[in-house]
Amino acid sequence: QVHLVESGGGSVQAGGSLRLSCVASEYTYGSHCMGWFRQAPGTEREAVAISNSDSSPTYADSVKGRFTISLDNAKNTLSLEMHILKPEDTAMYYCASVDRPCWYSDMLSVTPEKFAYWGQGTQVTVSS
Repeated sequence: QVHLVESGGGSVQAGGSLRLSCVASEYTYGSHCMGWFRQAPGTEREAVAISNSDSSPTYADSVKGRFTISLDNAKNTLSLEMHILKPEDTAMYYCASVDRPCWYSDMLSVTPEKFAYWGQGTQVTVSS
């Protein structure tokens, strides 16, 4: 069982920035896959950014150029830097992990069902 604890959410105005962090109780480079998902009220949970098992990133089209995912292997910490935030970025953001490798070239096949472990979520609210 992998435990994930997110932090860093909050409320900002459009155009602002936030940084989310997720500390994992277990992570092994090359053997795990981690990522960020988000879910707004009344919508399905969607993948935002994935840190593939070779540390390469994959992003949803809606956040490319604005969000940056990074993984500190030494600290088992996954981060998401979010810039130029928009009201449509408002959602609960979840850190997710699975104990098998991944190499996603795009988000088409990234679904929540492929991830076994989830954090409790952190709210991001962007006002216009």
